[in-house]
Amino acid sequence: MSDSDSTSGVLSQRTGVGGLRLWVLLRMNRWLFTVVVLVAVFAVLVVASRLGLTPLRIIVARHNGTFWIFSAFIGAIITGTSIVVTLNQLVLSQELGAVGDQRERMQAAMEFRGDIETALDDEEVLPPEPAAFLYELVDGIEREANEFESTVAANHGDDIQATVADYVGDITENARVVKDDLENAQFGSFDVIWNALNFNYSRKIHDARKIRADYGDELSDEADDEIGDMIEVLTFFGPAREHFKTLYFQWELINLSRALLYISVPALAVMGALMMYIDGNALPGTLFGIDNLVWLTSAGFVVGLAPFIVFIAFILRIATVAKRTLAMGPFILRESERDEDLG
Repeated sequence: MSDSDSTSGVLSQRTGVGGLRLWVLLRMNRWLFTVVVLVAVFAVLVVASRLGLTPLRIIVARHNGTFWIFSAFIGAIITGTSIVVTLNQLVLSQELGAVGDQRERMQAAMEFRGDIETALDDEEVLPPEPAAFLYELVDGIEREANEFESTVAANHGDDIQATVADYVGDITENARVVKDDLENAQFGSFDVIWNALNFNYSRKIHDARKIRADYGDELSDEADDEIGDMIEVLTFFGPAREHFKTLYFQWELINLSRALLYISVPALAVMGALMMYIDGNALPGTLFGIDNLVWLTSAGFVVGLAPFIVFIAFILRIATVAKRTLAMGPFILRESERDEDLG
């Protein structure tokens, strides 16, 4: 594997979606995203009043424009909020169940943790916090890789040593980047999921199996056991990531429902006030050369739009993460993520 083909596994390097787009989709604070979009909409509406179109005050006076504009928001906000909250409850209802079902889930979780601790040969219990748990798992993968490299370096040919060195170097680089970011990560923020996405375990499983297939006859029994142990530990990362991803989705849907409930009531109040008290004679005069009614109506439109933009902000991140994690295990869905074969 050449230097040009090797990657650290970081998401922005392997998906072909980097820079500003990736930051907006995943990393940008969801409330900042909402504010930016709403400010942009407000600016467009205000600027539109300077394009020589029919003045807003005339439209409001002749056709009761504010009533027709803001009455539509009333139904949209109530209906949209109800639907989102209902869908959220359907998702969370999966957490409900009889005591037998809950006990099976508990046993499965305990068995999973025990299997990882056994595979890592760790005498201590893995930490319960998601960030710390992933840190120890990635650290264990790095240790297994270094042990495999040491075993191969002892009594194997130059060709396989070079291949393994490139492979272990890729794991080490990726693991250290992820571990550095996980040290201060807290579940509930996006940092834990971001770092879980940044560890490209699927490619690492594929490369390890490729090494085993290409050099199986040359590997000593000890080296074969080492690479088998490393593949086993790597396979634990997929279920762990999916579990934390599911918990994060549920966390975010709860936050989305709460945010919509908090925003919808003030938005409905603003829409009602604009419908009831604003007509063509309201707020005469201008500010910065723009009719005061334009400022007020544009602001009201942004308030009415706020619940929908909040919904977009949260769902956009959830949908992006879901798309990037559709396949679990040694499967790579995007051709751009597939480096050239080892060798």
